[in-house]
Amino acid sequence: MALTELKIKNVKPEEKQFKLTDGEGMHLLVHPNGSKYWRLQYRFDGKQKMLALGTYPDVSLAKARELRAEYRKYLKEGIDPALIKANGGKPIDKDDIPTEIIKFKDVAVEWHKSNNTWSDYHRKRVLSSLEANIFPSIGDSDIRKLTTRDLWLPIKAVENSGRIEVAQRMLQRIKSIMRFAVQTGILTYNPSHDLTGAVAPQKVKHRPALPLEKLPELLARIDNYQGKLLTKLAVKLSLLIFIRSSELRFARWEEIDFDKAIWTIPAEREALDGVKYSSRGSKMRTPHLVPLSRQAIEILREIQEISGDKPIIFIGDRDSTKVMSEGTVNKALARMGYDTKTEVCGHGFRTMACSSLIESGKWSRDAVERQMSHQERNGVRAAYIHKAEHINERRLMMQWWADFLDANTKETTAPFDFHVTS
Repeated sequence: MALTELKIKNVKPEEKQFKLTDGEGMHLLVHPNGSKYWRLQYRFDGKQKMLALGTYPDVSLAKARELRAEYRKYLKEGIDPALIKANGGKPIDKDDIPTEIIKFKDVAVEWHKSNNTWSDYHRKRVLSSLEANIFPSIGDSDIRKLTTRDLWLPIKAVENSGRIEVAQRMLQRIKSIMRFAVQTGILTYNPSHDLTGAVAPQKVKHRPALPLEKLPELLARIDNYQGKLLTKLAVKLSLLIFIRSSELRFARWEEIDFDKAIWTIPAEREALDGVKYSSRGSKMRTPHLVPLSRQAIEILREIQEISGDKPIIFIGDRDSTKVMSEGTVNKALARMGYDTKTEVCGHGFRTMACSSLIESGKWSRDAVERQMSHQERNGVRAAYIHKAEHINERRLMMQWWADFLDANTKETTAPFDFHVTS
């Protein structure tokens, strides 16, 4: 049924947006906040397209119908209504319609160049992802002719392959590229708007961590480990300083200041020839300071006896110019008798440390978060926490954690109890 002004005025918003159809491809989109948008759907060049006609009541029902009639007249003449709108609503001769193709990948490359705050590592990673996952399907397509479905298909193909995180990043990048195309005047309508929610949220993977009462058993198994000494020391150090796997594996001796007892993990490291991802530094892309306890310094001194003449701290087993393999810590834990999928894994050391530091009641949450190098979601607090390094408190905190681990080699000690008695 055709719409009436009375029906439009009286319509009530609902929890989800919905359409009121007026016919011939035109509808009024009603948002939960009460806003009402005129839209004209049509097919051109074999593809479904949509044109924004304005908002109600700025554009009345009568005016919307007038626009619909005008645009459909051009459609019958073989002219895309989107071109008329882009021309300010002025008539356009069919012979004047541009025939050159503006390829999606060309616009994507320009978007990529415009992001001058990225690190070299991140820049390469983004371009590689575009080349692998997006350009093969829509890279050569005219960006002005791409529909929401065209953009959705490559994302859905990756999601269906099980690579949910990759699909989510594709969605973000496609939306950013299309927004860039609008901002630079290439597009007047952004078909990626309707991609919101196209990828199902990824289930959070909880990395297994041992209950704190099992710390003595873990420490005993580490001490009795019969594998390579460097692996054993890597496990010990990982537990003591609880940094991320890549932050540990790609570490260089130049980052360690023994005199000041501090490890500075840079935002980005110099890439090593033939070592994939070796330019990775701190995950948060800013330098991360790790105060070193007496115990951590002792372990690093032991490691110096093994790899001190090399730039890399954790050298590979067979080639000292390479780094320790990615699964080394977890394989060691498996050899100690742990199921790294259900009981404890290297990343789980971070959970155990964080839980202990908070449960002790001794340290401020900001200091703990800064040491964990977590991403603060609140922009104001993020700026504060990053600026306020809490370095003195963190020095005491890291020494407390090392002493707490030592205490648990003798008997099970709860974090709060150790806080009270130490």
